[in-house]
Amino acid sequence: MTEYCSNPGICAAPGDVTLRWLQSVLDHAGVEATLRDFTAHSVGTGQVGQNIRFRLRYASGVGPETIVGKFASDAPESRQTGVALSNYLREVRFYQELRPTLDIQTPNVLFTDINPDTHEFVLMMQDLAPAAQGDQLAGCGGVEARLALLELAKLHGPRWDDPKLFDYLWLGVQSDESRSMVQGLWDAVFPGFLARYGEGLAADHVKLLDVLNSRFGRYLEPRPGPKTVTHGDYRLDNMMFGGPYPIAVVDWQSPGIGLGAADAAYFMGTALDPEARRECERDLLKAYHAELEGYGVKNYSFESCWSDYCRVSFSGLVMAVIASMIVGQTPRGDEMFMAMARRSAAMAIDLNAVDRL
Repeated sequence: MTEYCSNPGICAAPGDVTLRWLQSVLDHAGVEATLRDFTAHSVGTGQVGQNIRFRLRYASGVGPETIVGKFASDAPESRQTGVALSNYLREVRFYQELRPTLDIQTPNVLFTDINPDTHEFVLMMQDLAPAAQGDQLAGCGGVEARLALLELAKLHGPRWDDPKLFDYLWLGVQSDESRSMVQGLWDAVFPGFLARYGEGLAADHVKLLDVLNSRFGRYLEPRPGPKTVTHGDYRLDNMMFGGPYPIAVVDWQSPGIGLGAADAAYFMGTALDPEARRECERDLLKAYHAELEGYGVKNYSFESCWSDYCRVSFSGLVMAVIASMIVGQTPRGDEMFMAMARRSAAMAIDLNAVDRL
């Protein structure tokens, strides 16, 4: 068995990383090699975190040529959001406590830790290069969507309707308090969202938003049905295609306990343009449901899965409204949130989601 060294300690900012600290990370992970030097540069498109690729050169031994470190955002507004919503805490705890019980493919972690009082954290993990990051702006087709939904079942299936999930106190779960918080966030940001982005939306999308706003309390009402661990932000920017794995899922800052169909609807509503989605969504959801049955999921018919999927088809739209107004504004962020809002609004209209509230 590999002998791991003691905890390397938290290096909370990319600029603070030293050769000695990186060596301690490799030692902790059981890599038998001695570093000579390293270089670092930013990768990815994170809004609440920043990812840094470290290219490593060795004096002796053999180790990974590159590894990726994740740190808190250096934008104050985005960083504060990550702290306030416990995004950083949840991601570290996910890898430390929950990931070993699931089948979904993620990067292998060399070291992660967090100070729960200050929320200073670090996550050092396998570099998935030459995998290609999904592009939220461009969207995807049916092949990538099928990969994503089949992989999603590997997240949901292993802990389906498992009451022990509630023992993870850091895992987001719906409660009167959480619903009140989301309602308050929505009420605070909705007028600003319309002012900033309303002109870029179609008239029927704005009308849908107005109706959703008037019934938002109904949208937040507890939903019956079996619960499982959810990703919470299951979208293309958080997926890597090719490379070491056909698909790997990253950015575990928002895991929770809820309806599995919410992740599926969120993905389909934000990743595919309406025409492409209409052609494949029912068949892909059937494939997802069949994978769940392979995990022994019973008493959850496809009709129930489809009904849940339709009802929560607002999820991508809700995320676009809230998230766009509580993270630092960037040109790419604006484009991304608009793409998410337009596609999700079209989906909610197609599936008559308003009538299901």
